[in-house]
Amino acid sequence: MSKIALITGATSGIGAATARLLAANGYDLILTGRRNRRLVDLEHEINANHKVRCLLLCFDVTDPEQVSASLNSLISGWKEVDVLINNAGLAVGLDTVDNGEVEDWERMINTNVKGLLYVTRIVTPWMKARKSGHIIHLSSIAGKEAYPNGGVYCATKHAVQAIAHAQRIELLPFGIKVSSIAPGMVDTEFSNVRFKGDHEKAKTVYKGVTPLYATDIAETILFMITRPPHVNIDDLLIMPTAQGSARDVYREP
Repeated sequence: MSKIALITGATSGIGAATARLLAANGYDLILTGRRNRRLVDLEHEINANHKVRCLLLCFDVTDPEQVSASLNSLISGWKEVDVLINNAGLAVGLDTVDNGEVEDWERMINTNVKGLLYVTRIVTPWMKARKSGHIIHLSSIAGKEAYPNGGVYCATKHAVQAIAHAQRIELLPFGIKVSSIAPGMVDTEFSNVRFKGDHEKAKTVYKGVTPLYATDIAETILFMITRPPHVNIDDLLIMPTAQGSARDVYREP
């Protein structure tokens, strides 16, 4: 019987790349996101290339009522989730804390922290009942070190690291694996969102650098979830070769 993976934020970037790779490796998928058209397009692509089951749930992770209604609507067989990948997340703005916009803070906190918690709170008991499962929280280099003009985003990703560590301990008696993965620069929609749709400014982030790509993170996630039962990768930091820290990047002249 195929394993089931639930991926949040599956409409683009790391989430979509992970969905494609897991489908290629025989995983049935529950794909969630806010953009239904993208979910449908991804489902059609996967169905055209792989013989796996694919179920779509269109909801906003920041709304606890939507999260609860959508996930609890699953029939019992689909609730036997083997892998939960909490990928939904974003950064908005590059302001100092004293100049920050409250709306930006709330988008980041509500998505990166609360959204992750809302989904995890519902799925974890399903795994505990079966004494089996693997939870992966997408963190960031920003969850390892803070940098100026990114204080609130860094705080949300530090929170992700803390939640993952706490859950790892809480779920030891149930044999459930918990991992966090912290990427450095990844060329996705991340910078377009951070710069609020300013595509030209977003392009400068990767100028002169070969960043990570969504497929790099997807391949790392696949490696993490296919270790033997006695092996758990607690926390993994993955960086482009040209990046030495959150701020130190070598750019080709």
